[in-house]
Amino acid sequence: MFNHVMVGSSDVERSKRFYDAVLGTLGAGAPARNEAASGHVRYFYRHNGNTFGISQPIDDKPATGANGGTIGFKCGSAEQVKLFHDTAVAHGGTSIEEPPGPRQSQMGTIHLAYVRDPDGNKLCAIYRP
Repeated sequence: MFNHVMVGSSDVERSKRFYDAVLGTLGAGAPARNEAASGHVRYFYRHNGNTFGISQPIDDKPATGANGGTIGFKCGSAEQVKLFHDTAVAHGGTSIEEPPGPRQSQMGTIHLAYVRDPDGNKLCAIYRP
């Protein structure tokens, strides 16, 4: 259904360093750099048929996290959820909600971790055994 997800960043190079580390835990490689005709810089991470982008806001206003929005990243194990979380925190992210770990849901046990990136975007690492 989705082609890509993109978030804005007030400091795209800082965000690139953050996402290089965090998305690296999922196996994503270096992003493709793109400069829009307006001169705004964007980075695109492509992995397993998915694309995640970070961009300087084209309207030149400060980037903000979506209130109520969350971007979920699929992990291959409970350990990868924890690594995603810990790497995010070590690279300027903020741990939010409950500590990483198992949660009970209608689908059974899932493993979750929530962080905010340096611009306030809410990220979820999730593993469904």
